[in-house]
Amino acid sequence: MIEVVKNVISKNKGIFGVMIALIVFASLSVLLPPLILEKAVNALGNREVISLALAFGYFLCTLLSDILQSLQNASITKFGQKLTHGMRSALCQKLDRLKADDFVSGESGEMASVFVNDADTIDTLYSDGVVGMASNIFQLVGILVMIFIRSLGLGLIMLVVMPLILLITRRFQKASLEAQKENRKAIGKVNHHIPETMRVLKMVHNFEKEPFMEKTYDQYIEESYQAQKRSYFLDSVYSPIILIIQALVIAVMIIGATSSTFKGLFDLTVGSAAAMIAYVNSIFSPLESIGMEIQDIQEAMAGMSRINAFLKRPDYVPHLEQGKGAYVTFDHVSFGYDDTPVLEDVSFTVNQGEMVTMTGRTGRGKSTIFKLLLGLYQPNQGKILIDGHSPDVHPDDQRRLITCCEQNFEPILGTIKDQITLKDPSISDEDVMEVLEKTGLKDLVLSLDQGLETPFTKTNFSEGQLQLLNIARAVVSRPQILLLDEITANLDSNTEDQVLKAIANVSKGRTVISISHRPDATRGRILHF
Repeated sequence: MIEVVKNVISKNKGIFGVMIALIVFASLSVLLPPLILEKAVNALGNREVISLALAFGYFLCTLLSDILQSLQNASITKFGQKLTHGMRSALCQKLDRLKADDFVSGESGEMASVFVNDADTIDTLYSDGVVGMASNIFQLVGILVMIFIRSLGLGLIMLVVMPLILLITRRFQKASLEAQKENRKAIGKVNHHIPETMRVLKMVHNFEKEPFMEKTYDQYIEESYQAQKRSYFLDSVYSPIILIIQALVIAVMIIGATSSTFKGLFDLTVGSAAAMIAYVNSIFSPLESIGMEIQDIQEAMAGMSRINAFLKRPDYVPHLEQGKGAYVTFDHVSFGYDDTPVLEDVSFTVNQGEMVTMTGRTGRGKSTIFKLLLGLYQPNQGKILIDGHSPDVHPDDQRRLITCCEQNFEPILGTIKDQITLKDPSISDEDVMEVLEKTGLKDLVLSLDQGLETPFTKTNFSEGQLQLLNIARAVVSRPQILLLDEITANLDSNTEDQVLKAIANVSKGRTVISISHRPDATRGRILHF
């Protein structure tokens, strides 16, 4: 996460430099109006006429301070947006480096919560948190220096009060952080509970478990509500405490300045007393702002801890364990979903360029073998090798190593060309036309008004032609291994012959593994399950 911040700063040095300069000048500008106010009040105390230049100077300094504060806030917001964009880009890049198992393990709403809820807190953390804190600290130091220069007694009071304020702030920060962590945890449960409920909604209805699911959902919402309630309470209590301490400091200063015992220590004129009150108000203002922002800062920190944990997940590292002999190897593989075994001690080999068909009853694990070959799951026991490598290859290489053609064609929004390329810019029109010719769809596509650029609609294709389009999509990236999952199951005999002919055309030079419940429709070596 620190590397992401460094990278954003490196790419936006200009904005970062302007932000730092504005923070410095805005903090220094706050010191000027009280000094002019001191001269004006002293002049009034001595029954002198306040010059127009002094009054106009106070107005200009106040205006300049407000303008610089506005520009400072704008630059902090701008830089925060850059950080947000950089962090979101890093999250997306990390998503590309995760193993397939990371997408199916854990709660379904956990990853979505990181991208949606937690990522939104990045700007809050750096704009209102880190950078805002730096600005406030710089301003506090400048005001403290001026207070010590003008009144040693008030400076000593502030040295006593500041640790107390810091201690109170720290206590509130810790309590608020715990509340925000509990809230984040509860939100994650809610994000998991809703899609899980929708997924098994029919079962919930059949077993009349709606009250149980509703009660569970209410429990998670209540946990989130209670955590937010504690956070809001801490925030509402903090600000009045700061204001009370501010009033007490001013009262002690006034008593000390009017007391004969401490008059020398404070050494205040009427004008300097007015200036010190202005400085005290200024020094408590950023502290009060920090208190008001504790909730946002702690919420952002809780979100950042989850983002940091996501970015620290192990990257995909391909296994380079070399195998010998067969191109595809299942070596004593066992696999199950939870406690339900699906494959037990399965071993077989498929040679390079060979066509193999797996047959057997439903539920014997044929589709699971495809998922293992695609790297979607890892075997519980045994070893799976493709050309000597583990099948969980990097997603960038997956489509060119192994693809799967399923029983039903799933269209995407776009043209006929998009249905085949899946909007991959590396696939040329020549590649598309080549697979259309091999599958027998070339003449049909060319007969359409816009050819490949015709917006896709199922009305232009029969069921058999949709399956041929499915095959074209699978082989256009020139994969070494083609998996066919019951692609002729719903076709009549004439259409089936067309599909089998297309499969024969596209299978040349590549390894083909099929699933079929009909031995008469199979070709090549048969594996029984």
